[in-house]
Amino acid sequence: MTLISPPPHHDIYSIEDLAQLIFDLKMVNPKARISVKLVAEAGVGTVAAGVAKAHADVILISGYDGGTGASPLTSIKHAGVPWELGLSETHQVLVKNDLRSRVILQTDGQLRTGRDVVIAALLGAEEFGFATAPLVASGCILMRKCHLNTCPVGIATQDPVLRKRFEGKPEHVIRFMFYVAEEARELMAALGFRTLEEMVGHTELIGLRNDLHWKASRLDFTDLLSGVSAPPSVGRHKMIEQDHGLDGSLDIKLIELCKPALDDKTPIHHELTVRNVDRTVGAMLSGEVARRFGPHGLPTDTIRLTFTGTGGQSFGAFVASGITLELKGASNDYLGKGMSGGIIAVQPGPGATFVAADNIIVGNTTLYGATSGKAFIAGRAGERFCVRNSGATAVVEGVGDHGCEYMTGGRVICLGTTGRNFGAGMSGGLAFVLDDDGRFRARCNMEMVELEGVSPEDASFLADILEEHVARTGSAKAKSCLLHWEQTLSSFIKVVPTEFRRVMEQLAQSQGQSAPVPRRDSLKVISPKPDSVKH
Repeated sequence: MTLISPPPHHDIYSIEDLAQLIFDLKMVNPKARISVKLVAEAGVGTVAAGVAKAHADVILISGYDGGTGASPLTSIKHAGVPWELGLSETHQVLVKNDLRSRVILQTDGQLRTGRDVVIAALLGAEEFGFATAPLVASGCILMRKCHLNTCPVGIATQDPVLRKRFEGKPEHVIRFMFYVAEEARELMAALGFRTLEEMVGHTELIGLRNDLHWKASRLDFTDLLSGVSAPPSVGRHKMIEQDHGLDGSLDIKLIELCKPALDDKTPIHHELTVRNVDRTVGAMLSGEVARRFGPHGLPTDTIRLTFTGTGGQSFGAFVASGITLELKGASNDYLGKGMSGGIIAVQPGPGATFVAADNIIVGNTTLYGATSGKAFIAGRAGERFCVRNSGATAVVEGVGDHGCEYMTGGRVICLGTTGRNFGAGMSGGLAFVLDDDGRFRARCNMEMVELEGVSPEDASFLADILEEHVARTGSAKAKSCLLHWEQTLSSFIKVVPTEFRRVMEQLAQSQGQSAPVPRRDSLKVISPKPDSVKH
């Protein structure tokens, strides 16, 4: 199906946001190298310095010449500068600020030869990215149709007929890379270097050609080739590891408490306190579950942890299947970021005197990029709720602006009002909004979605999920909805992406069934009351 690519990164609006994301990724997999890609442009060195201070392990400077065959021609021609300019500036700024020894500097953007590798090393790079050239070695003929599913040589396509035309072999790429390495070794020997590390940053060995067009002779390369004067103690290549501060995380204690479940799947339940300085709670534990049990994780509720207090940034990030995190209190931004099959339940803390459904208890960018699992929030959420959700089910009692933006899958049930621009760029999944005040249509971005009533199947799903919401959070709002079920159903509006509807209708036709997704405003639902009301 058609997607918006690439969608904006709504979890990164500052260098602090980037630092939080790097910390999240390092928590879920401490052994991973975290790489940040920057476009080569004027001022990229200053940005790279911030990225190094945010504890990235690798900084990639990408030149304007690169890009996939799906890149718009305007972007290729007018975005960025050559990698040589961005790389030189970045290396110099990092050395001047004594940050170069913390990070690996990488570059790419139409590197093709061993000479390119040597020039990049002399300008400050330690690692080098090749993409287009190996593709050509595999048979690519640069038709620039990567996004159309019509690649004539069978590389960038899912069409089985076209894929049969692919003649590339691993040996072709291996041979090409050996040729690159051989040329690089010859040049290194001529320059008197044994290793790449020795060569990094020696711009004095790059000379200027004077046999080109007369206009080229007027170009000033002083800044590019000036090098950096710094004390001998200042590193000019990667020498030390970044300190990510993982040793003091709460998850180290959680992993020890959950040892019975991790060793032999014994169900456990622990109660703990949490403070807002405890960041990314549950991510390292989830990474441990994924390493031991794979993508399917543990049975539901095998690990159940109940926290009281205020969850810090990224509480429950990447929470894996089998882990249930219950929070009695409130949470900061990024709750459930990248949720991966687990369950998160948030409700006001003990002794709370406010009405939960009228107050924000979780911050902005909740469930950003969630892929699976369930979230139950007995209160309102901030802005950008479920942005880029691709498979999680969430119940919330009100959201701020830009809810369900760029959503591609999953289901969202909102039992309260929404902010403006709901459903912008939404191409998949479903949303059910309780429109008590009748103003939701004006707040919804109708560019890619349609609105309709709920079907009998939807009513059954909603009853089940609201009962689970009550069981996990004690939500007064959900209880009221279940008690007045017929009125509740008549107030629900179902948000269906037009692209999702088209795909579902095609799928139903191919299976000889009627379309499973009803047309807008076509149903008046009469459904039996849920069991919780009968009893």
